[in-house]
Amino acid sequence: MLGLGIGSLRVKTSRDWSIEWYESLKWLLIATSITVVVFVLIMAVLLRTTTWGRQFWRASGGYFWGPGAWRTWLFTLLVIFFAVSGVRVSVLFSYWGNDLFTSLQAGGQALVAKDDAAKDEALEAFRNAMVLWAVLGVIHVIRSMASFYFAYAYDIRWRVWLTDNIAGDWLQDRAFYRGRFIDNTIDNPDQRIQQDITTFVQTARSLAVGGGSTGGGIGAVVAVVSFTKILWDLSGPMTVLGADIPRAMVFIVLMYVLISTVIAIGIGRPLIRLNFLYERATANFRYALVRLRDSAESVAFYRGEEVEHRGIVARFAAVIQVFWRYVRQNTYFQGWNLLVSQLSLVFPYVLQAPRFFSGQVTLGGVNQTASAFNEISDSLSFFRNSYDDFAAWRASLMRLDGLQIASRESRDLPKIAAAELDNAVRLDKVDVRKPDGELLIDDLTLRLSPGDALVVKGPSGSGKTTLLRALAEMWPYTEGEIGRPTGDDTMFLSQIPYLPLGDLRTAAEYPGKPEDISDDALREVLEKVHLGHIVDRLDEEADWAKILSPGEQQRLAFGRILLLKPKVVFLDEATSAVDEGLEYTLYKLIRTELPDTMVISVAHRSTVDQHHTQKLELDGTGPWSLEPIAANA
Repeated sequence: MLGLGIGSLRVKTSRDWSIEWYESLKWLLIATSITVVVFVLIMAVLLRTTTWGRQFWRASGGYFWGPGAWRTWLFTLLVIFFAVSGVRVSVLFSYWGNDLFTSLQAGGQALVAKDDAAKDEALEAFRNAMVLWAVLGVIHVIRSMASFYFAYAYDIRWRVWLTDNIAGDWLQDRAFYRGRFIDNTIDNPDQRIQQDITTFVQTARSLAVGGGSTGGGIGAVVAVVSFTKILWDLSGPMTVLGADIPRAMVFIVLMYVLISTVIAIGIGRPLIRLNFLYERATANFRYALVRLRDSAESVAFYRGEEVEHRGIVARFAAVIQVFWRYVRQNTYFQGWNLLVSQLSLVFPYVLQAPRFFSGQVTLGGVNQTASAFNEISDSLSFFRNSYDDFAAWRASLMRLDGLQIASRESRDLPKIAAAELDNAVRLDKVDVRKPDGELLIDDLTLRLSPGDALVVKGPSGSGKTTLLRALAEMWPYTEGEIGRPTGDDTMFLSQIPYLPLGDLRTAAEYPGKPEDISDDALREVLEKVHLGHIVDRLDEEADWAKILSPGEQQRLAFGRILLLKPKVVFLDEATSAVDEGLEYTLYKLIRTELPDTMVISVAHRSTVDQHHTQKLELDGTGPWSLEPIAANA
């Protein structure tokens, strides 16, 4: 132990800095290896024993244990290494601080004693400390930049995989549509795929391994172990209630943080539920705004601004109501954390002051004690202070897991049995019901061959459109079997055609691929369906659903039939927005240019009948009739 007498004081460094590069490299290799093994074991236990762990694995298990997972683990190893190295740099800065303040103390004592040799020695030690600071500072900056870069590269890779996986799962087998038939309908899947994935990935990485200047949970644990050794060496005994406690400061900081963390978790626990409710309320509010934007013309015609305003304000009031609950609970949580953090600042000085004034520890030792104490306190408090982030992360995880469960359940809903037929459509004992079980169509059986055309008629609510949904394997309340061509050989046209975002070429050829159809063929088809005025706008990217009128959109849909040439096409009121003359032209094009294509049309207009060879009449209570349509003279 360094004495503080002027004559005996010689400025010694706390470490042999000449070999520190070797010692630190060895420490990093050992510490990183141990950390990775412990991290994997802890995660394996959490994934098996906790609800959120199982939810995490359902969402991202394939990313860590699927094709290409070795790249994921390589990135994980790098991020963990940077977290551990950040702790090592902090440890070295604490020793540097010890040397700096020890040199200042020695210099001050030399001035009082008027010892020029001791003063020069202290000054040299101070200069060396400044050089060391520059070296450590450069290492710290470079390490932080690399850690920041790899942390966000990690996020990007994970987000790409997770977005592709969850979006693909949501779209698979029409789960995005059939999810509406599940009792607990999932709200706002768009927000879950966009916002919740981002929150889930970034917060999971930040809490676990940190990034940039923070080390996350791993850095916190490594810091506790590293600085406990320093604090143990600098700590002295303390008498409490007549009992001597060796290394008392170590036990004090552990008990202090443990008790404060337990209290903080109790205060912060309601934040998980409040975060979930807040995300749902904001998503509903945003959806109302998006829906108003998409329906702007209809609202304007109805002069519905006042009603829409009331609805928006009401949904926003729900957002604010939940947010106030969150603010109140978070105020208690943050206030407690701030109180605990402020109290921890003075503890090391109060506890080490007697030893300093008795000459048992240098000023540098006191400074390093405070540094080690606060590092341990902050590291242990990481789990308390991060509970709010963990609550937000849990809410995002719950929403992602809920979306995946809903997608799986929607695929498990019953659907009509489908068989592949190359050049025919066959319905065999098809029953269609309403969600409440009421029968719409009973035991429907028919067969169509190439060139046949069937028109489906019946009063409103008789199940015409529902029949098409059933035949498209979208409607779960159906039984029987359908045989038809598969893949691109079957096309369904809804009353309001879907126009994807992008250029006009993509919209016109949907769901085909633009590279499969030449621009000349596309322009020719657009001319045939009376859309010649837009043939020069193929490369224009716009929201074409807002630019084209309903009638133009339906003409564009007929153009898709001519371009993709399906073997069977189902049309649901596909000419309701065009006049009878144009309707005749469009159907005539299909029957003339694609004479072998089988056509099944749902229509109210009697003028549609002439383009078909058979008529299926539904009455909406089960019975049906099928009769031929005489050819026009």
